Amino acid sequence: MSLLTTASQTVGPYVGIGFAALCVEELAPEGVSGERITLTGRVTDGDGKPVNDAAVEIWQANAAGKYAHPEDAQDKAVEARFRGYGRSLTRADGGFRFATIKPGCVPAPGGGLQAPHIAVTVFMRGLLRHLATRVYFPGDPANAEDPVLRLVPEERRATLIARPAGGKGAFEWNIRLQGTDETVFFDL
Repeated sequence: MSLLTTASQTVGPYVGIGFAALCVEELAPEGVSGERITLTGRVTDGDGKPVNDAAVEIWQANAAGKYAHPEDAQDKAVEARFRGYGRSLTRADGGFRFATIKPGCVPAPGGGLQAPHIAVTVFMRGLLRHLATRVYFPGDPANAEDPVLRLVPEERRATLIARPAGGKGAFEWNIRLQGTDETVFFDL
């Protein structure tokens, strides 16, 4: 008996078809505590062209810094109505959107705290592995001591920090897949 290598497969070209029913762009319904925010952005390729068939997923703690996950053993309340997880499919312009709350600080490995952040995963056609990154909030004093952000060369940190986008609680953060101003991605 001989075994043949199975062909590599990506998550495309029909990301929208596979994920459409599983989209969650509204993470915090009325009654969930915390500062309400909207995070919008675009996924673009190395030429700055929009990627219109990607899925952007986020995972975050609640306003108290507690994840809705069994491995988060902190003695903090979990809000039953807060999802903590979302998925948005990019549109023709590469755009995505989430309405949520600003997360609290979470424990860092080895002690201390991580700055408020949202973990982001990108799936799209042509990728054999998903891309993992984070988005932080501008002007947050905890950014200076965040152990993960400090691993990133200072000149590249801006790719991980959202920008105010007009209204109260509105932030813009774009994902550049390669080239000039490429978003910092992490190996997991």
